Amino acid sequence: MTPASEYLLVLAHQIAQPYSHLPTIRAAMVTGSTAKGISDYYSDLDMTMYYANELPSERELAAIRQLHGANERKWLIGDRSTNSFAEAYDVHGIEVQIGHTTIAVWEDTIAEVLEKLTCDAPIQKALEGTLACQALYGAEYIERWQAQIGAYPPALAEAMVKKHLAFFPVWGLQPHFRTRDAAIWYHQILVEAAHNLMGVLAGLNRLYFTTFQFKRMGYFIHQMEIAPPNLAARLDAIFQPDMPRAMAELEMLVAETVALVEKYMPNVDTARAKRRLGWRIQPWTPVT
Repeated sequence: MTPASEYLLVLAHQIAQPYSHLPTIRAAMVTGSTAKGISDYYSDLDMTMYYANELPSERELAAIRQLHGANERKWLIGDRSTNSFAEAYDVHGIEVQIGHTTIAVWEDTIAEVLEKLTCDAPIQKALEGTLACQALYGAEYIERWQAQIGAYPPALAEAMVKKHLAFFPVWGLQPHFRTRDAAIWYHQILVEAAHNLMGVLAGLNRLYFTTFQFKRMGYFIHQMEIAPPNLAARLDAIFQPDMPRAMAELEMLVAETVALVEKYMPNVDTARAKRRLGWRIQPWTPVT
């Protein structure tokens, strides 16, 4: 654990302490880079509070913020009427981001992914964070959720692979890009391709993944047992200025990933993705 993570974890326990006296609080956790032990001195502090049936009042939350020396919120996301929202305020120059939700809403969120097989919503980030979290209060609740989330359903793995097995054959458009002012589109395609590669491999490895605020690529890839070799470095390479080399690397990564799908999930149809490998745009000739 980095020194910054150690500092933030101590701070998280201090911040959580007054919340533990709220009448409906049942559990609290620290998530993100602090829980994973990889924070630096630019990191914020991510926490979530879980309540039995009713969120604390604005007066109660304001009193706790003031106790921590923060009179104002930096931002507020969500709507109290849905029994789930997040706020942020500064403590000793550190942005503390705290989610507030009822247990019922959170367990519905878990079911949204595990039962309804939701593949493309930011809520997968919350599930991934719970697996790596550190309990601050109510460990019995958190351990139950971790056991539930840790049993990654095979149907979700397949849905993730199918969802992300979609690659635009940008490698075949190099002559096109030489004659077009399309730098933004080109880089958009690269980002989408990288996200889809990660999504397919997340499914194969039973990892929760979302493109929402995707950070720490190397840390995420390190958890993969099934992946093309040197994946992190090769993904970085597709963003290099040398377009022919970048496109060749991307095409190889897609080909290797498709081969892994065929090996580990042979029931998934890879025909469409394979047809795009080796494709190159051809110029047309005017007919006279």
